[in-house]
Amino acid sequence: MSTPASVFSDLSHYVAVPRLSGLAMSPDGTRLVTTVATLNRKATGYTTALWEVDPTGERPAHRLTRSAKGEAGAAFTASGDLYFTSARPDPDDDEEEPRSALWLIPAHGGEARVVHNRTGGIAGVSTARDADVVLVTAGLLPGARTEEQHAALAKTRKEGGVDAILHAGYPVRFWDRDLGPELPHVFAVEPGGEKDADADADAQGEDEAPAPLPGTLDRTPPVRLRLLTGGLPAPLHEPHPVLSPDGSFLLLGVPVPQARAEQRSALVRIDVASGERHTLLDRDATEVDPGPVSPDGTRAVVVVDRVTSPTEPPHPRLHVVDTTTGETTPLAHDWDRWASPVAWTPDGSSVLVLADSDGRRPVFRIDVATGEVTQVTHDDAAWSDLVVDPDGRVAYGVRSSYLFPPEVVRLDLTSGEVTELQGPVARPQVPGRLEEVTTTAADGTPVRGWLALPEGEATGGHPLLLWIHGGPLGSWNAWTWRWNPWLMVAQGYAVLLPDPALSTGYGQDFIQRGWGAWGDAPYTDLMAVTDAVVARRDIDGSRTAAMGGSFGGYMANWVAGHTDRFRAIVTHASLWALEGFGPTTDAAFYWQREMTPEMSAVNSPHRFVEQIVTPMLVIHGDKDYRVPIGEGLRLWYELLSRSGLPAAEDGSTVHRFLYFPQENHWILAPQHAKVWYEVVSAFLAEHVLGEEPKVLPHVLGLTPPPEDAPA
Repeated sequence: MSTPASVFSDLSHYVAVPRLSGLAMSPDGTRLVTTVATLNRKATGYTTALWEVDPTGERPAHRLTRSAKGEAGAAFTASGDLYFTSARPDPDDDEEEPRSALWLIPAHGGEARVVHNRTGGIAGVSTARDADVVLVTAGLLPGARTEEQHAALAKTRKEGGVDAILHAGYPVRFWDRDLGPELPHVFAVEPGGEKDADADADAQGEDEAPAPLPGTLDRTPPVRLRLLTGGLPAPLHEPHPVLSPDGSFLLLGVPVPQARAEQRSALVRIDVASGERHTLLDRDATEVDPGPVSPDGTRAVVVVDRVTSPTEPPHPRLHVVDTTTGETTPLAHDWDRWASPVAWTPDGSSVLVLADSDGRRPVFRIDVATGEVTQVTHDDAAWSDLVVDPDGRVAYGVRSSYLFPPEVVRLDLTSGEVTELQGPVARPQVPGRLEEVTTTAADGTPVRGWLALPEGEATGGHPLLLWIHGGPLGSWNAWTWRWNPWLMVAQGYAVLLPDPALSTGYGQDFIQRGWGAWGDAPYTDLMAVTDAVVARRDIDGSRTAAMGGSFGGYMANWVAGHTDRFRAIVTHASLWALEGFGPTTDAAFYWQREMTPEMSAVNSPHRFVEQIVTPMLVIHGDKDYRVPIGEGLRLWYELLSRSGLPAAEDGSTVHRFLYFPQENHWILAPQHAKVWYEVVSAFLAEHVLGEEPKVLPHVLGLTPPPEDAPA
C-alpha cells in the first residue's frame, strides 16, 4: 500500500505524512510495538503514539495509545507489561502541569496507568528480558540526596523565578539545550510508596498506596526510585544503561574527566540489587560504548574507539568483554567497517551488528569464536532497531532507503529474506527514480552516490542540485524527512547525494583521506562526482546549485569560495570561521582533537569570502549549539561587506538570510519546515531556473495576505 506521489508536490500534505520510528519486542516474540508521529491539530508540531504490529504479518497494525502529549520509549518486561513515558495528564492526579511520567499497559490489556510521577519527569525506561527489572533515567539536582529534597529544591527555584546555572565543569550545553542544574542519573524502579514531595499535603502518607476500589484488586502498586549512579567522578551526559538479560547488573559508559576540559569514557558494571559499582574497562586515550550482554550474562560486546587527534580519525572496533573480570578479546578487527552491535543470537554464538557499507546499512552476523563476518541483508536499505526472536530464526527491524521511509519488517536470519509487515504507515509513492552513480577521484579512489531523477525526459536535461551530507562521518543511505530529495524532484530537479571522503561505509582509508583536511579530498571528490553526473545527457550542466547542512553547509561555503560553476548556493547551519566555531561549539574538546590551529586556518572557508561570486542563501537557527548562531551571523555580514558579490550601495543584495529564532541545528517544527522548503525553492527557481522571483510565504510578513485570508 502506498500514498500518492502528490504528497511531494504539496508541503502541507508532506509535513502531515505520519513518521515511524523505533521498535520494541515482547520477550516471547509475540508482540512488536513501534512509535508513530502525526501532525498535531494546530499543525505546529508532532504527537507520538504507540502502535502494535503483528509479527506474523497477518493482522493490520493497531493503535495502543492516544493523547495530545504523546508517548515514547516503549519497553516490555519479562512478564509482558509494556512501559513507556508520557506527559499526558494522570486521570488520578490533580497536577496542573503534567510532566513526563512512567506509564504502564498491563500484559493482559486495559487502560494505561501511571506507575511513577516525579518532579523533573522521567527521561527514559529500560527493562530486562528475563526478569521484571525496570530502570529509568531522570534528572536529579546536585544538592539533593533524596527525591523529597530534589522536589523541594526544584520548587524553590520555580517559585523564586530562578533559572541560573552555576557550572564547575565542561560541557555546559548540548545540541539545543542548556545542561544542568539537574544531572542525569540511572534509577532502579522498585516497590515502595514514596510520594512526590510537592504533592498535596492533605493526601496520603509517603508510604501509603491509594486504596483500591471495593471488590477490586489494585494491580499497579506504588513504586519508588533508587539511585544507582550517585558519586560518579563526573556527571553523566546521556546515559544509556544496558541491562543483563536476568536484570542482575547493568553496563554503563561513564565520562572520565581529563585535564584542559577534556573527557573520554570508561565502562562500569553496576549491581542492580546492591548498587555496587566497579570499572570493567578504562584505558588511556580510548572511548568505550557498551553493547548487548550475552544470553548467559557472562560476556558483552562493546565498541572501543581511540581518542582522536589531528592525524588520527576515529577507528571504532568491536571487543567481547568478560562482564566479571573486564578481560577483552578483539572481535572481527580485520573487517574494515564501523559496526554497531545490536543483539546476540539466543545460543550466544554470534552477534548481529549494523554498519554503513557502500551507501547502505545492512545487517551482518559475526561469529564470536572465529570473527567471521557474514552479510545477512542485501537490499538497498539502511536498517535500525533490530530485535531477535527468542528462537533465533528471525529478527525484526526498521529499514528505510531513499525509495521509502522507515517501515517494520521481518528478516529470516538464515536465508536473508525480508518480509514487509502490515505497519501503521503507508509508503508514499516517490515522484521519480533512483540510480547509483560512481566515478573515480583524482587520486584513483572510487566515489559513489545516489541520484534521484524525475520520470521522463526534459528538454536540454534536468537542472541538478548537489546535496552534501552533514557529519562529516556519515552516509546518504537512509530516508530523511529534513532533507528529502523527492520534494525537489517533484519540481523537475535531479538531486545528487554523494558520499565524499570522510563518509562512512567505505573503509578506514576513505575517512583518513579527508581527516584534518576538509577542503581537500572531500571537495575534490564532490567536484569529481558532479563532473561525472553533469556529463550525462539527461542533466543540464548549465543549471546547477550546491546545498548542504552542518558539515555539508561548511562544504557549501567552501565550494562558494573555490568555484563559480554553480548558479546558487544554499548553506544551512554552516561552519564559516573555524577559529571561532571551535571554542564555542557544544563539544569544543572534540573539535580541538580534530584540527590543529594551523589546520583550522588552512581549511576555514571565511578566508575565501572575496572569491564568492555566487548568490547564497544562508539558513541558521538561534538554538543551534552544535554550530552556534555566531557562524551564521558572521557569514551573513561578510557576504554583504566583503564577498565578490557584495551588497549594492542602496543596501540591496542577491543573497538571503533565513533565520529561525526558536529552531536548533535542524528545522523541526512543521510550519517552519514548510517555510524552509518554500524559501529554498523560490531562491533556486530564481537563480538556477532563471524564473521571476516567486511570491514568498505570506507567514513571513513580506507580501500581502491572500484576498480570502481572515481579517
